[in-house]
This record gives sequence, structure tokens and C-alpha cells, in this order.
Amino acid sequence: MGKVMLVGAGPGDPELLTLKAVKAIAAADVLLVDALVPDAVLRHARPQARVIHVGKRGGCASTPQAFIEKLMITEARAGHCVVRLKGGDPYMFGRGGEEKAHLEAAGLVVEVVNGISAGLAAPASIGVPLTHRDFSAGAIFVTGHERADGGAGSAPDWAALARTGLTLVIYMGVARCREIQTALLAAGMRAAIPVAVIQSASTPQQAQLLTTLDAMAEDIGRAGLGSPSILVIGEVVRCAAAQAAPLAVSLAG
Repeated sequence: MGKVMLVGAGPGDPELLTLKAVKAIAAADVLLVDALVPDAVLRHARPQARVIHVGKRGGCASTPQAFIEKLMITEARAGHCVVRLKGGDPYMFGRGGEEKAHLEAAGLVVEVVNGISAGLAAPASIGVPLTHRDFSAGAIFVTGHERADGGAGSAPDWAALARTGLTLVIYMGVARCREIQTALLAAGMRAAIPVAVIQSASTPQQAQLLTTLDAMAEDIGRAGLGSPSILVIGEVVRCAAAQAAPLAVSLAG
């Protein structure tokens, strides 16, 4: 009987792989690779390893989750070391918890190798700390994408999040940025609160925008930013490096 490793490939920059991730990739007989994992990461795989691309990306055609899980079980039962290679971290909006439970129910040994999530790498790439003694005592990681089946936890309570006063780090939120903006403003969040939008963090394709909550949706449209992007909303965005904004948007006030 083989085993399955759920491995985080980090936010995109191959140099942000952990040493443990590199070792796992090098040990794999079979790699099931998500769409956001760059090809450079696969250079650590053995030449004889089988690489199967099972793209999972919001807004795009994706390999069915049930098929991915069945494939992992089949390969592991065949005695192979299976690495499920995910962008970011397996346990941060990566369905790692679901996959681990499913695999263990099938009697398999599962190991999780953490990766640097885009929610950490994206703000850091433009000089934004998620916590700061002068601005925020904490950060909240939340998805802006609602489950199609309307299941538990499908819709964030934006009003409750606004009341915390903490930094909001929103994954998969660009497509619904206007709804998020409307909900946060309706909850009483200040219109002038700073916002950063970072697309394709840590990669050569990275693009970013500094704006304010009341202008967020319009500015995202003007800048042409899309998925994959991280939205960071909070006073910590005032720490952003001066060169971070492609649009001349003032964060004064």
C-alpha cells in the first residue's frame, strides 16, 4: 500500500517552496498537479514520475473532485507514493481537509505538507504586513466565492467581519468585488479604508492596485485585474511600498 501526500506548492515563486515540499515532490511516483502550480516546481520531480494535471481554478473548467479523489486512492492502493500538489497551502481554501478525510476513510496514510499561502505572500510582496501594532491586532482569511450548492459556510457574514476592525484577506473575491464592497459599506466600514488588490502574487506576472473601499470595484475594472487575486482591506495597507500602485489612487484620509 502506498501513501498520499497533500503538498502546498506555495504562491507561485518556485523559491518559496519549503524544503519538505521539495523532498516530497522528489519522492513521488505520481503527481496530481493543480492549475496554479508553475512548471518550474515540477523540476524537482524524478524523470520517471507520472505528472497528471488536474486543474482546479475558480471560474474555469475543472477536473471533478470525485475523480481526483478516486485517482489518488487507486494509485496509492497500487503501491505508489502519490503527491497531490496544490497552489498555496492545502488547508487554506485548498480542500485539503476534505481530501484527507476521504482518503483516510479509504484506509490510506495521508501526510500534509504546508505551503506559503497567497494570503500571506501577496500583501508581503508589496510591503503590507497583515498585523501591525499601530493598525490591526489580527487578520481574517475569508473566501469571496460562495458554494454553488449553498452548503454550510457558503456566504461570509460581511457585516460581522466589518465589525471586527481586523484586516480582511479575501481569496477568490475579484469576481464578486462589487457585492463585497456594497456589503462592507452597508455594514458601516469606512469608505476611505485602504484596499490592496494583488494578482498572481510572487510571479513575474504579478500586478497590483492600491485603492479605497468606495472605489474598489471601479478601480479593479479599470486596472483589468482578475483571478487569481487577493484582496486586502484594512489600515495596514497604508504600509504598502510607494511603487505598489499602478493607478494614482490616494490613500489619504
